[in-house]
Amino acid sequence: MVAQEPIQVKTIQQQHEEFIQTLTPAAIKYGRMYNILPSITIAQAILESDWGQSQLASKYHNLFGIKSDDPNNSQMLKTQEYQNGQWVTIAASFKVYPSFDASIADHAVLLAKGTTWNKQQYQHVLASKNYLEAANSLQIDGYATDPDYTQKLIRIIEKYHLNRFDN
Repeated sequence: MVAQEPIQVKTIQQQHEEFIQTLTPAAIKYGRMYNILPSITIAQAILESDWGQSQLASKYHNLFGIKSDDPNNSQMLKTQEYQNGQWVTIAASFKVYPSFDASIADHAVLLAKGTTWNKQQYQHVLASKNYLEAANSLQIDGYATDPDYTQKLIRIIEKYHLNRFDN
């Protein structure tokens, strides 16, 4: 009889910690480059990508739901948006990335340089001194349509102590 190696099954907590550790180097690198708190970047990636499990993240490396009009570098997918007091499903064109690192870099540039229609779009996020201010500023500056976005980010940051990466 051949002895079999025990099957290693990772807990959800282990999977979550591994995902955080995967994102941390890029979140710190681009955070320093563009004055963005790593805790915010990691929490947004967790929330927007469902821990990297969404189709957008797992197949197209888009961690943040960043949209694109470039037909050569985007993918049309269904998404939930909060409009007029209710959740609706729409089709949107999302940017495709070669890696999570590229997604994090582009997210940092978006926050730092704003949108094509408003270069100052995320100025409050950049001016934030802590994750509470930054999470609130993302909502104020119009990053997401979800009315609970701020609280969801704060819960993630506090549950996983993501602010440990902010210093």
